[in-house]
Amino acid sequence: MNDDMNITHLIYWCIAIMLGWAIWQAWTSARRTETTHHFKAFLLLFVFYLCYLIFPWIVLTLWQWYQSDINHIQAISSLIIASILIYARFIEPHHVVVKHTDLTIDANFPLKNSLTVALIADLHIGLYSGKERQLEKIVNKINEEQPDVVVVSGDWTYEPEDKLTDELRILRQIDCPIYSVNGNHDEQYPGPPIQELLAKALFHNNVLDIENQIVEFDEVRMLGVGDLWSGKVDMQQLPNLPQDKPWIILAHNPDTVEMVPQLPSKPLMLSGHTHGGQIELPWITSYVMRKVSMLGHKKGYYQHDTANVFVTVGTGMVGAPFRFRVPPTIDILHLH
Repeated sequence: MNDDMNITHLIYWCIAIMLGWAIWQAWTSARRTETTHHFKAFLLLFVFYLCYLIFPWIVLTLWQWYQSDINHIQAISSLIIASILIYARFIEPHHVVVKHTDLTIDANFPLKNSLTVALIADLHIGLYSGKERQLEKIVNKINEEQPDVVVVSGDWTYEPEDKLTDELRILRQIDCPIYSVNGNHDEQYPGPPIQELLAKALFHNNVLDIENQIVEFDEVRMLGVGDLWSGKVDMQQLPNLPQDKPWIILAHNPDTVEMVPQLPSKPLMLSGHTHGGQIELPWITSYVMRKVSMLGHKKGYYQHDTANVFVTVGTGMVGAPFRFRVPPTIDILHLH
């Protein structure tokens, strides 16, 4: 009996020590973030590190089951919940997948030569995501696909540390041009004022910010558009620009499609923002998504009157440090 009590006490001591470690890690990490709400950052990071308690929780459950302190149903239910949390916190967020999609920009203006675009978004480098291991995976997988161009449709950050330039240094290894626009978390909606920090990091790592700029390709033109929630969308002059090529529009929020004017050819908008729900649960995810996208965008391809939209689920996380049934994704678009 004494040995059993000692083992139980040891498990509880491990839990207490890990709880103290989680508090310390969250506190020290929060102090390094570029945020206007350090207590909020602390709470989010506390949840992030608190997830390590799942492992002693499993040990305690198995021990209590062995001791007959809990019944089979309680033990199995607890282990199933713990397994799901481990997968959503420690496995899926690091399982970067590549998805290929063939798209026609406008059937009336077919391209003679296909353009291969690697679309990523919502890296959210900061509290939860964009760690060195994940960024290295993203860069390696992009290079394996050998796209013509990489586009990043915003939300680079999620209350990052001031070493953002160093964290993005690995992007220099990408073997093709990288074009980008900002998202709401990059524009203080609701992120901290890190525009200058981000602009410096992108500039020094060969990422071209194309907000309100046009990039010319052989058979298409690409326009970078500012973030919708920040009130920076400006496409009024688009009908007055040359229309001899179809347009690609790079915009963070897919709801920006409402502001695309009528053009001779229908543009293709490339967006992110929605995370595909990030955590795919029955009913709950659909309810939350109605607040993220008023037009019902979630992931994939959508057709509208003035433009079509492709929405990537992105690679990072906000709010909760979990991804479930929505793995980080690099979309390789073969445009025709």
